[in-house]
Amino acid sequence: MALTPRIAAVSYLNTIPFIYGIRHEGSLCADLLLTSPSECVQQFIDGDVDIALVPSSAVPQLKSAEIVTDYCVGAESEVRTEQLVSNTPIEEARRIWVDPHSCASVQLAGYLAARVWKIAPEWLPLTDRSLLDTPQDGDAFLLVGDEAFDHEDEFIYTCDLAAVWHEATGLPFAFAVWVARRGTPYEVTDALQQSLTFGVERIYEALAESDYRDRPCAYDYLTQTIDFLFDNEKRKALQKFWTSGIKVTPRVEPG
Repeated sequence: MALTPRIAAVSYLNTIPFIYGIRHEGSLCADLLLTSPSECVQQFIDGDVDIALVPSSAVPQLKSAEIVTDYCVGAESEVRTEQLVSNTPIEEARRIWVDPHSCASVQLAGYLAARVWKIAPEWLPLTDRSLLDTPQDGDAFLLVGDEAFDHEDEFIYTCDLAAVWHEATGLPFAFAVWVARRGTPYEVTDALQQSLTFGVERIYEALAESDYRDRPCAYDYLTQTIDFLFDNEKRKALQKFWTSGIKVTPRVEPG
């Protein structure tokens, strides 16, 4: 490994404390790459980064990885930024449009479709956002991150994925976790832990420095909705999620 570790993370509202801590705590000297969830996974697989914040659904495929730090992007119940919306009852959805880059959310929606809603819809890539303005009967849309906030209250039916998971299992959920390549020096992962702690303990400062500082609900979302602690209950939840054997693959568009 290079003396300066390479780290991949996503640049969403719910990762602002992590990014702030890595940049400001001082004990971790690293090259930080901000990209999409799926690219975080690919960068790790390709060996382009040493540490990554990856969708929890991807962890079983990362054979050279181990989960590090006591932090994650999780929720005890309602999360608000992982929503399945529709003008048709979710139990009657025939098509679910998703962002393929949002790996954990897509797979969690697949789990809930099979185990809770008892449906087998067609999974389609949401590459044309205008479809949100003209939904057809039987359409449902998986909205993640900022997009979930942007389209709040526009649909008749809304299912919060983390809340439905919690109701079905009694467990919280972790959407993203930190992984490092096996053999990463303890000094590096310990410095990462310190950096993340620094950021999570300074959410107000992290938000004030970010592009989300003028969002009215951002502080409450980070302090009351997102749960950053990767505890035993979330580990138990992921084991249940991983061993279910349920996997959905959105259709690939031609060309």
